[in-house]
Amino acid sequence: MDAPGPASEAATAAALPASDREAMSWAQLGEAARELARAVHADGYAPDMILGVARGGLLPAASLGYALGVKNTCAMSVEFYTGVDQRLDVPMVLPPVPQLVDVAHWRLLIVDDVADTGATLEVVERFCAGKVAETRTAVLYEKPASIVKCDYVWRRTDRWVIFPWSAEPPVGAVPPSP
Repeated sequence: MDAPGPASEAATAAALPASDREAMSWAQLGEAARELARAVHADGYAPDMILGVARGGLLPAASLGYALGVKNTCAMSVEFYTGVDQRLDVPMVLPPVPQLVDVAHWRLLIVDDVADTGATLEVVERFCAGKVAETRTAVLYEKPASIVKCDYVWRRTDRWVIFPWSAEPPVGAVPPSP
C-alpha cells in the first residue's frame, strides 16, 4: 500500500478508532512546554543550545527555548515518517545539516514531538556525539517501543498522536479520492 499523501494523512489518522489515537491541542503544547521546562530546570540541566528535530520538533523546541530562556537554537531535518504509522527503512538526514562548530563545551537539548521508534532521535544523538559536551533529549510523547529513553517526557502513550500543527491537510492539498 502506498503511504498516504499530505492531504490524506489527517483523514487517515482521524479514521483510526478513538482508542488508537490521542489528540494534542495548541493549549496543551504550551502546558507541555512549561512542564518540560520545569523538569529540565529542576534536574539542574542548563542547555546552552536547543536543537529542534524538523518538522515536528520545531514548535516544541521553540516553546522550550522561550520557557528556558535559551536563545541559541538550531534545527536538523530528519525524514522518517511518510504517513500514519508508515516510515522509511531508516531515518534520512536532510540538508542543510547544522554546523556544530565551536560548541564542544556546550550542553545541547535535543527536542522532538514524539519518540515513537526512537530511530530519529538515535540518528540525531549520533550526529551530535563528540561535537558537544553533553546531549539530553526532550519529547512531548514517548512510546513504549522507543529505543531511545528520553530524559524529559511530557506524556507516555502507545497511541497515534495527532498534533495541532498536522491535524489538518496542507493548504491547497488535493483531498484524497474516495
